[in-house]
Amino acid sequence: MHRFKADFHTPRLHQIIQEYVSSCTVCQRNKIEHLHPAGLLQPLPVPSQIWMDISLDFVEGLPTVYGKSVILTVVDRFSKYAHFIALGHPYSACSVATVFFSEIVRLHGIPSSIVSDRDSVFIGKFWQELFRLAGVKLYSTAFHPQSDGQTKAVNKSIAMYLRCLTGDRLKQWLRWLSWAEYCYNTSFQASLRETPFSVVYGRPPPSIQSYEPGSSRVAAVAKNLQERDEFLVDIRERLVQAQEDYKKYYDEQHRDVEFAVED
Repeated sequence: MHRFKADFHTPRLHQIIQEYVSSCTVCQRNKIEHLHPAGLLQPLPVPSQIWMDISLDFVEGLPTVYGKSVILTVVDRFSKYAHFIALGHPYSACSVATVFFSEIVRLHGIPSSIVSDRDSVFIGKFWQELFRLAGVKLYSTAFHPQSDGQTKAVNKSIAMYLRCLTGDRLKQWLRWLSWAEYCYNTSFQASLRETPFSVVYGRPPPSIQSYEPGSSRVAAVAKNLQERDEFLVDIRERLVQAQEDYKKYYDEQHRDVEFAVED
């Protein structure tokens, strides 16, 4: 609704979006229901500054593409802004620390605290000593969403974005990872009543104009955008076909049951 209101006005906004999402096969196949946790068992201190208190986690089990099969999720606990960094197996405390300094510290400086689960990377002596010398306080918790479910929720979001963007072409996830990050950071957050992009940069994210065929004077740009649009259209057609196949199978199964009852 937040994205829609930026460009359009209608008195039936909520109803229109509800109807669209409920009829969208991509949404219905890839999005999950979000439920509030039972309660905060170990609430963390509320941050007061941007990129001073962050959380880390891994998204694993992705298809290997150019040696990458893991996403390191880094979330600013104040602004909810996130970075998604592709990694390869096997990774170590040293390699993760190197990526962390080159991709996070380079942009935002040294944080004052880091929250993570009890992954061997985060509880190892190398990681602990490195950040002790940097003056960073480390919080390592077991896997309990009630303790700090923020990064887990972000992991669900990035996985949902990638499923929607790639469809059944799972090995395209690395290509779309940067766009998924942009989508997440420019999405309205109910807890912030704003987008993470606006909190960090102090202005709303610039809108991206849709591509009109023939509007580009550079052939390579036109080809790239056409391939993107064709790719998304192909995904939708595949999802629609899968839905029709399932409906056909479902009808056949119920018809067999009805015949058996009649016999």
